[in-house]
Amino acid sequence: MKSVGRLDAVPWSDDPAVRVLFAALDGAGIVARFVGGCVRNSVLGQAIGDYDLAVDTRPELVMQALQAAKVKVVPTGLKHGTVTAVIEGRPFELTTLRRDVETDGRRAVVAFTDDWLEDAGRRDFTFNALYADRDGTLYDPFNGRRDLAEARVRFIGDAEMRIAEDRLRVLRFFRFHAWYGRPPFDAAGFEACRRNAGTLRGLSAERVAKELLRLLAAPDPADTIAAMVEAAILDQWLPECTGAAALRTLIAREDRPDPLRRLAALLPAGIDATAIGKRLKLSTQDSLRLDVMLAAEPVIDVAGGPKAWRAGIYRLGGGLYADRLLLAAEVPGDWRGALAVAREWTPPELPVSGGDALKLGLKPGPKVGALIEAVEQWWIEGDFTADRAACLAELQRRAQALRP
Repeated sequence: MKSVGRLDAVPWSDDPAVRVLFAALDGAGIVARFVGGCVRNSVLGQAIGDYDLAVDTRPELVMQALQAAKVKVVPTGLKHGTVTAVIEGRPFELTTLRRDVETDGRRAVVAFTDDWLEDAGRRDFTFNALYADRDGTLYDPFNGRRDLAEARVRFIGDAEMRIAEDRLRVLRFFRFHAWYGRPPFDAAGFEACRRNAGTLRGLSAERVAKELLRLLAAPDPADTIAAMVEAAILDQWLPECTGAAALRTLIAREDRPDPLRRLAALLPAGIDATAIGKRLKLSTQDSLRLDVMLAAEPVIDVAGGPKAWRAGIYRLGGGLYADRLLLAAEVPGDWRGALAVAREWTPPELPVSGGDALKLGLKPGPKVGALIEAVEQWWIEGDFTADRAACLAELQRRAQALRP
């Protein structure tokens, strides 16, 4: 595989952990190149998360070389050729060059190879088959750098074949478009995804949810979601989707992107989101949040001003109040002011409790709970200004009214 030039900037050039890693590999005669996302983002001048590398040596020998150099190594996926070196607490994933022997659309049986072009040819999109040496020498067998410059997401080779190898690539096509593409879509890729939309039902919920939330984390994924609706991509896993209109409104309003909130914007207000959370196997916390975001009640009272805002924030918490505020279809009043209060104001704790009621001689039971709730409502209506002494006095007044 011939080099095609150099990276304009080499982000790992002065990285001490990278020097340790390559010293271990070079000492064993192992050729390693950075690959995938770290090279793609380097070409774009964007931040890099983790480093992935491709190596020309079998994983067992890679492990031996790292261990001999006193580098911690974890056999994260030996069957698929992957080991993880941990240097200064940072993971470096190293995967042996591979070719597919057999695929079923979800998992692949691979064989190891020393052919860099063969390894590149089994990847999904052209810009994910970019490789770079430690010195920044760039290898680009499928013109991925050009596709990045033109904001085009393009399958390597035949799109149908790439999708047949891994059906998740349908979702990945749209996810990468949301992050790196602009209209129009690559026609061959889009039509192949449309034709294969029905195959998504065979994927695991975890993989689908992960891809969808990563897509929704893009700066502005509304056009991509609209295209997915047109191509029936979401029908298998999110048939309730109402389109991208509410998502566009949310994106214009939100002060910070939130993938789960954006997922809620794709769904009809008032829907019971419990089934959706289970279908996508969201965490219990995310499922509950989704359910609260989409519930019919409570209605957010923005027109009522700061006092009403604080009452709503006290009931829901700042985060969920902000969610419901941002998702509301029509918000009369100063919603920006309400959002600022939700972000900045910490609700106080009610200064009295059931224990204070018992000290007044009341017996434990439902009446005590109802009494505390009444005092709490009085305290809220007073905009939380009453201190403990005032709340105790109100509690005593109400308790006396309960005595025969």
